Amino acid sequence: MITATVFLPLLGAAVAGLLGRFIGDRGAQILTCGLLLISAVLAGLIFQTVALGHQPQTVVIADWITSGTFNVAWTLKVDTLTAVMLIVVTWVSAAVHVYSVGYMSHDTSIARFQSYLSLFTFAMLMLVTSDNLVQMFFGWEGVGVASYLLIGFWYEKPSASAAAIKAFVVNRVGDFGFALGIFGVYFMFGTVGFDAIFAAAPDKAAATVTFFGVEWHAITICCLLLFVGAMGKSAQLGLHTWLPDAMEGPTPVSALIHAATMVTAGVFMVARMSPLFEFSDTALTVVTVVGAATAIFAATVGCVQNDIKRVIAYSTCSQLGYMFFAIGVSAYQAAIFHLMTHAFFKALLFLGAGSVIHAMSDEQDIRRMGGIWKHVKVTWVLMWIGSLALAGIPVFAGYYSKDTILEAAWASHSIAGQGAYWLGCTAAFLTAFYSWRLLLLTFHGRPRADEHVMAHVHESPAVMLIPLLFLALGAVFAGWLGYDLFVGHHNAEFWGKSILVTAAHPSLENAHHVPSWAALLPTVVAVSGIALAYLLYSFAPGIPGALAKAFQPIYLFLLNKWYFDELYDKIFVKPAFKLGKGLWQGGDGALIDGVGPDGVAAGTLAVARKVGRMQSGYLYHYAYAMLIGVAVFVTWYVFNAR
Repeated sequence: MITATVFLPLLGAAVAGLLGRFIGDRGAQILTCGLLLISAVLAGLIFQTVALGHQPQTVVIADWITSGTFNVAWTLKVDTLTAVMLIVVTWVSAAVHVYSVGYMSHDTSIARFQSYLSLFTFAMLMLVTSDNLVQMFFGWEGVGVASYLLIGFWYEKPSASAAAIKAFVVNRVGDFGFALGIFGVYFMFGTVGFDAIFAAAPDKAAATVTFFGVEWHAITICCLLLFVGAMGKSAQLGLHTWLPDAMEGPTPVSALIHAATMVTAGVFMVARMSPLFEFSDTALTVVTVVGAATAIFAATVGCVQNDIKRVIAYSTCSQLGYMFFAIGVSAYQAAIFHLMTHAFFKALLFLGAGSVIHAMSDEQDIRRMGGIWKHVKVTWVLMWIGSLALAGIPVFAGYYSKDTILEAAWASHSIAGQGAYWLGCTAAFLTAFYSWRLLLLTFHGRPRADEHVMAHVHESPAVMLIPLLFLALGAVFAGWLGYDLFVGHHNAEFWGKSILVTAAHPSLENAHHVPSWAALLPTVVAVSGIALAYLLYSFAPGIPGALAKAFQPIYLFLLNKWYFDELYDKIFVKPAFKLGKGLWQGGDGALIDGVGPDGVAAGTLAVARKVGRMQSGYLYHYAYAMLIGVAVFVTWYVFNAR
């Protein structure tokens, strides 16, 4: 059952990709959607057996790498952490597959698109079921390749191709850190298998390594390198720049990347490596600081974006920051809980945005929308549900998971944790504000689109709405249903050995005993953010423009995403282009080609041209040359005869 769950998407990807022209677009859609739905059902059965039945399973597929004492088997490891991820990946991916049938109905490469979606899902399933770091790296890179193919799916658009390349290159930076982390772990433990590493970790807790003449805490170095990999995949501050540009891909791609696959890989990896991170307070502090900084950064930028998908993209970046500072205070369970609830409401928001774009004749600028809620009532209600969950309003899924993270940060009683709590509350206020800014500008007020667009506004077909309804159920009930299991008083029984939290880091347990004001504050600020959005965009719509003019430097700073792209362009991109051009023209062109092939060819041509001038075509010239030749030969012979 486990093997089928993982490999059914690969079968769908292979058949749709290789035989798409024979089975047709409809055949590819039926095949890939059908196999994903079967995989989703099997994932539910696995969750019941492994997570609820407390029966972890390991399936050895085959030997993979054997080199001396280094052995890696192709093994599928399913414990509670993996079972949760199987639910998230397969259920959300199945919804995206079905939704794509309607959304991509007018595309000319449907079979290729469905194949890429299934390949993406398979790579993520390989990652979450990995039994060792090398196999995880295989899935890690597979996710990267699939994201490149999907972001650049409309490759005829230069912006899509550029976004795909940007995502691939930025992730290479993180992946280099991840690879170094794997090497470091192997150097320390002599193995890449999770069970062996985790069993030996307590004995290596005080181990040091000397590098550049300085003695370093070995586990801290390994954890920080692994976290660099997580920063790239999960778009944390510094390596986040690829995430908004990934919106160039089709909307179902955005939903899959942001909700269930690529960006959640980093969170899962760090949670999986909790038995190492628990022995490095320094690494945990770094994770907390980076996560909190990412949460507030993305929230501020999201407040001024005008592309409906980019607003939601920055909300993803911010929510990932919450997950990481939860990990930083050792509330791994809360991080995975938020990962699960976020998958439902974020996929709902992205696919809901796709429904809006579909209704508005491919318009994505919320400034050119408004007044459409009466025409798309189902989409409107579903977007409200997703936004309520994202804002953390009570009863909805985000309330249970995000508030638990903030309470755990407060209860950690560390400087970094306390700082993360206050930054998290500020980000919660901004999240609610920009979520309702999006809703009000998109659905309410007067129509700002032209008459032609408004005349064609229509609700999406059932094949697109049914997946949205399914995701809405998760956005409403996932938090309530999962709270006791994931982060309740008996969460240790649910998670078993899949997550390790040492006695020195009881933040999640302490989260149940925080002061009432600390527990209520996130809800208060969320409601305040919603109220401010109504004030600025319903009751006094002239204020935002006036504020933007009055505080233009700040507005431009946020609109330009803190100028990270411009900074990287100046520091890395332009010098790299300049260096590359110099090596091309000066090194390759002038030196290698100039002295080598081009030089030899040019020299030969010059000699040939000079010799060619002697070929005049006149008989007396040739007779004269022959006489000179005879004279030279006779002279040489006479001198040598003596």
